[in-house]
Amino acid sequence: FGLSQQQASADINTYLDGRKSNLVYDRKAKCYRRGKNFRPRFYRPDAGGFLNQLQAVETGLLPPAESWIAPLPAVAGAPLPARGVVPEILREVYGAITGGLALEVVYQSMSRPEPGARIIEPHALAFDGFRWHARAFCWRDGVFKDFLLSRILEARECGPAESTPTEDRAWQEEIELVIAPHPGLSEAQTRVFEMDYAMEAGVARIPVRRALLYYALKRLGLDTDPDARAPRDQQIVLVNRDEVMAALGA
Repeated sequence: FGLSQQQASADINTYLDGRKSNLVYDRKAKCYRRGKNFRPRFYRPDAGGFLNQLQAVETGLLPPAESWIAPLPAVAGAPLPARGVVPEILREVYGAITGGLALEVVYQSMSRPEPGARIIEPHALAFDGFRWHARAFCWRDGVFKDFLLSRILEARECGPAESTPTEDRAWQEEIELVIAPHPGLSEAQTRVFEMDYAMEAGVARIPVRRALLYYALKRLGLDTDPDARAPRDQQIVLVNRDEVMAALGA
């Protein structure tokens, strides 16, 4: 950290002022360790941030030497198939988003056997849990929609965008998913899933952009009839299903 020994000692003493139980000196290792009654002074503990950093290290996004977690525990994740996003395509999409530009792209859609050319105006990137999309206005269809980055085969700038992100109502609007344990669970199982999903008063509320609603429902297993699977496998149900389905069809 570029500190002298004297400065480091002074900083530690300042930190310990009024909270001496936070650190205990380990004479054998010649370092300070967290005390049994440790209470953070400058940082609010965040389990999500800790686990996200572990995931970044495990997937190779963050070199272990750059992590603030030390020592690193053994960690592994369920593998996902690699997505074929071409760096040059991503660069063009990113440049269009940040520069307010339109792109002429060659895109392979599911509805046509051959790739086709179209003009899009990207304004955001979206991750559905497995794949990355460009959220963009499509000149051909006259609507805002999602374009999988892996299906954009060619891209080049073709002038300034005419649409604005505020016109994308589905992107701007937020829908709240209200989830609860499946009513077919036992009392003990219900308590377990209430803990798993950090529920309060038996429900959890998850805000999601309307444009990403389909992906959120699919990832949470809420896109099908909750009675189609055993309660223990389904785990949760959508309390405000009618409201959400109406928003999905809007």
